[in-house]
Amino acid sequence: MVPFAGWEMPLQYSGIIEEHRAVRQSVGMFDVSHMGRIEVLGREAASGLRRLCTYAVDRLAPGQGHYSFLCNEAGGILDDIYVFRLASERFLLVVNAANADKVRAWLEAHLPAGAQLADRHRSTAMVAVQGPRAVSTCAAVLSAELARLPRRGCAELPWGEGVLFASRTGYTGEDGLELVVEAGTGTALWRRLLDAGAAPCGLGARDTLRLEAALPLYGQDIDEGVNPFELGLAFAVSLDDGADFVGRRALLQVRQEGPRRLLACLRARERGIMRAGYPIYHDGEEVGHVTSGGYSPTLGVSIGLGFLPPPLAKVGTALTVGVRGRPLPVEVVPRPFYRPPRP
Repeated sequence: MVPFAGWEMPLQYSGIIEEHRAVRQSVGMFDVSHMGRIEVLGREAASGLRRLCTYAVDRLAPGQGHYSFLCNEAGGILDDIYVFRLASERFLLVVNAANADKVRAWLEAHLPAGAQLADRHRSTAMVAVQGPRAVSTCAAVLSAELARLPRRGCAELPWGEGVLFASRTGYTGEDGLELVVEAGTGTALWRRLLDAGAAPCGLGARDTLRLEAALPLYGQDIDEGVNPFELGLAFAVSLDDGADFVGRRALLQVRQEGPRRLLACLRARERGIMRAGYPIYHDGEEVGHVTSGGYSPTLGVSIGLGFLPPPLAKVGTALTVGVRGRPLPVEVVPRPFYRPPRP
């Protein structure tokens, strides 16, 4: 157990490599109750969120979700979030644990009077079930309806005396579901999944899995000095629907001029482990630093993410990373590092 964003979190159960492989090969589950969960309700919920979110969340139909950003006026990212539309006037936002208080305060300060907040952070528990057997396992022991959820879809289903929220989303690169129940029934949900064969997984495997999928992490790859175009995540920015959201003008300028740097995927060509903060060199000149790095259990080499000038972020560019004073040859490779095989 380790402290993380004000919570006590499991780093590992049986071991990071074993847990990582369980998710890649079968099914694993993560207690992600530390993630913030905030409902936005009311007649102005959709329009109010559209004025704050980079994505056109007001155009989501009930039962749909989408990745988005909350930005400041300069286009810097306050948080990367997932927005789900539960009903015409009801949305669920899943936000990063470290930013939950900041996001709640931001929403309270900027949403109109016709939109109300309901903080579900401490009253609910959240479990992410991931892997090629994740959906079939959940459908078998929770509800057959879960097998019919489309990617990024969501639903609320009866669970005991309460409600089970489920979304076809995740943070591992694998198929899977993220489940939310009342806190008092979280243990029962966990035990039912455990009995069905889901392997408990901790923060260590969550990090290696998301890195292989090249999914950025707030606080390492993302902060208020980073904009969505630098991350290569323009799909989460809607600039042409006529909505004037916070940060739109700055992001429109970035799109027109092009980002000054890009997040690139780096793969080691020799033995050595990249870590966050290590410098990146090109022809002996420092051109950036590793934002996330580590060993890939699936690929058997070290991989990392880092911001580079656009000409150097092209696939095939040869660079070096300073690993404890030793140059480690690396290469820019396509994103992501790993894709699950097609069924």
